[in-house]
Amino acid sequence: MNALKQQRISVLGATGSIGGSTLDVVARHPDRFEVFALTANSRIDELENLCVRHAPRYAVVQGGEDAANLSVRLGRRGLTTEVMHGVSGLIEVAAHSDVDVVMAAIVGAAGLLPTLAAARAGKRVLLANKEALVLSGSLFMDVVRDSGATLLPIDSEHNAIFQSLPAGYGRDPEAAGVRRILLTASGGPFRLTPLEQLHGVTPEQACAHPNWVMGRKISVDSATMMNKGLEVIEAHWLFNAPAERIDVVVHPQSVIHSMVEYVDGSVIAQLGNPDMRTPIANALAYPDRVEAGVGPLDLFRIGRLDFEAPDLVRFPCLRLAYECLREGGAAGAVLNASNEEAVAAFLDRRLRYTDIPAIIECALERASDMSVESIDAVLDTDARSRAIARSEIDKRLYQ
Repeated sequence: MNALKQQRISVLGATGSIGGSTLDVVARHPDRFEVFALTANSRIDELENLCVRHAPRYAVVQGGEDAANLSVRLGRRGLTTEVMHGVSGLIEVAAHSDVDVVMAAIVGAAGLLPTLAAARAGKRVLLANKEALVLSGSLFMDVVRDSGATLLPIDSEHNAIFQSLPAGYGRDPEAAGVRRILLTASGGPFRLTPLEQLHGVTPEQACAHPNWVMGRKISVDSATMMNKGLEVIEAHWLFNAPAERIDVVVHPQSVIHSMVEYVDGSVIAQLGNPDMRTPIANALAYPDRVEAGVGPLDLFRIGRLDFEAPDLVRFPCLRLAYECLREGGAAGAVLNASNEEAVAAFLDRRLRYTDIPAIIECALERASDMSVESIDAVLDTDARSRAIARSEIDKRLYQ
């Protein structure tokens, strides 16, 4: 990065936790970073306040009515920010010729098209949307390679792996002497809960993560360890590692964010306080280091670091993710879509917590003819998988 030139940044998903952390880091370094565009789904009150604070050139929301409302509000506050809406608006601010960096932090499959557009335009893509790779891994990585885009992982685990790999790692674990990638997982709020009690888990309990502050959907994914399963698939595509070289280690303190084991017996780990500003700052400034507002790690206060093997009876979603990675094809896209529908139903109190993996398994069993060979095929597979999942959810409403 040329430190003398401000980097213009589009933040996709600005009102979420990743977006907020990104803007916090950016604001600490006004000489290095400039906010070009901010996007949100429908939280226009929050987006309005962010626009006042950061004065972006563009703002994007989902609906046309919200866009018109926000445009009037910003005009009254003396801002010249242009407001757009819909997927076309997201794609425009992700691929705009004046943008240097795109923070891809839209949760779920909704983030796929703008993230892909940023990659196709050769941007520096800070990938916080793991679903883009889970849905369309081969397709996405081909676009990154062909366009010359720079892809930097933001998930704390993948960023930790990135930091623990040798400089210039060429997505070749054999050549780099990598034996295993070790993804750490906190185990979430139900790591020690008796299995018979999981049937009655509420959304509030599932969203109460012991270490991280996250959105509701990703908090539920952490509780089921689907989040870790999606990260296993993402790690495969990011680092070109097969399932057999990716292990999950439950580490309740969330201090070691992930590790890389080498063939000589060395294990290199990245440690830090559980604060997403660390991986965000690492990716924003790479290959430099900048202050992120994160306090120093106090190992004496922590005192101990524990590790456990994941319990696949307690966390069947992790097992399903490994099975999908080994199967390949459209399995990852079906897994992601059906999980999103099941989690949404659980959060709406239309589905029991323990039924989430059952919905996913039903969708996977009925997905034999689906494909991810093109972006249209990916979107079709996503839509069909959601329809199957919704049908299965409706059946359980009457049980």
